[in-house]
Amino acid sequence: MNSDQTRRGFIRASSVGAVLPAALAAAGERKPIQVVVWDERQPAQKQAYDNFLGNQIAAHLKGRPGLAVTSVCLEDDERGVSPAYIRGCDVLIWWGHARQAEITPKMAQPILDRIKEGTLALIALHSAHWSTPFVEAMYDRTRTDTQKLLKRNGPQVEITYVDPPRRYTTPKYEDRPTPYVELRKFPDGSEKAKVFLPWCCFPAYRADGKPSQVRVLRPDHPIAQGVPVQFALPRTEMYGEVFHIPEPDEVVLEERWASGEWFRSGMVWNIGKGRVFYLRPGHETYPIFKDPNILCILENAVRWMAPKPP
Repeated sequence: MNSDQTRRGFIRASSVGAVLPAALAAAGERKPIQVVVWDERQPAQKQAYDNFLGNQIAAHLKGRPGLAVTSVCLEDDERGVSPAYIRGCDVLIWWGHARQAEITPKMAQPILDRIKEGTLALIALHSAHWSTPFVEAMYDRTRTDTQKLLKRNGPQVEITYVDPPRRYTTPKYEDRPTPYVELRKFPDGSEKAKVFLPWCCFPAYRADGKPSQVRVLRPDHPIAQGVPVQFALPRTEMYGEVFHIPEPDEVVLEERWASGEWFRSGMVWNIGKGRVFYLRPGHETYPIFKDPNILCILENAVRWMAPKPP
């Protein structure tokens, strides 16, 4: 740890358990935070994990105080989104990749409803930028932002929402970042708005295992507690901006590669009364979820995002 980090009062993520603040130390006195880790469980994960990455995350969180953790997958009841798993869940951690379409918008609607009512938080990991719960949350946030933007125009504005050209495809660098609004005014005084929903993707990715540098942009943020202001991931997949998503409320982490690419790697959105957090690191063939800093970020996010008792 360098002197600047020492002056700022940061600690290494690997030692965070020894210096839990009083609020976390007292967690055993309260009802445990109910966490569900949803993982597609691709066979490729076996390159980095003995028992799938979702189970790796769940095993780590189970060892932390005040957390009750369940690990589910696509092969479980109702694709792992059965009310039996989700009803009591406070924080849902989601990793998906090749089988995103098997969770339909209808199946994800109860998750979105609970996020909006403030009884559930969603953490989307890596390729879960295309997961149905995350995409539906981003669509909902776009609709909310659009209605706020057009409110000053009066009730006569007719709004049409346009889906991305094709789901699960990547935009090009020259494509206009989504979401965006095209507003037209007609001679009779009426107005029409065409809203292009977010692609929820980006124009570049490269799974070459090159290292990245993760920078904490908000060292005061609860998600960044106990994390160095900068740390390296020795092997990871590259994602390159521009990420087609609604403007986040908070950007906590940024990632950069020696070849020049960068990415907003830790972002928070308020969705209704709830929150969604996107964490970019987490490719299935690299042991990202064995990294103590990433695990610290995940634990911090779970504790901060969990709905608070009235």
